[in-house]
Amino acid sequence: MRIIAGKFGGRSILAPTSLPVRPTTDYAKSGLFNILNNHFDFENLKVLDLFCGTGNISFEFASRGTNDITCVDKHPGCVKFVSEFAGKIGALGIKTVKADVTKFIRQHEAQYDIIFADPPFELMDTDELTNLILQKQMLKENGWLIVEHMNKRKLKTDFEPAEVREYGNCAFSIYKNSSL
Repeated sequence: MRIIAGKFGGRSILAPTSLPVRPTTDYAKSGLFNILNNHFDFENLKVLDLFCGTGNISFEFASRGTNDITCVDKHPGCVKFVSEFAGKIGALGIKTVKADVTKFIRQHEAQYDIIFADPPFELMDTDELTNLILQKQMLKENGWLIVEHMNKRKLKTDFEPAEVREYGNCAFSIYKNSSL
């Protein structure tokens, strides 16, 4: 796992093997960021990374110039790793929050340009999570919610994704605030 582009591009993210994570593959991450690069100015984004795990997605945003990134995960080892690695590489715009994601969403009032959610494929009701985020209106105008899930699974939510992109075994359902 590595940071693909930007000022930290090429750096390996060597997370402890003891973390209960399934990081987004470099192939899928590269495809996603090619899409994002065509729609957003990374320097002006406010990003929320839910189920951040190793921080793989957050570090890619930071490397491309995003300075306002909140990473949420309930596992203390994940939060500790992301915080320490962010300090090590100088990604000062990354803030970590140790919390249950559903509780965080219910109690949180801020809005974001991009919300990335990568819940455990087998443990989470992804449909309910997606509905909760969209119903709480956590996206800024023209903001995107990107939900990573298994490519064989179509999310059944109250909202229709603007697009779904598949990369290997995973897919990204992209909900755009302008189309909700």
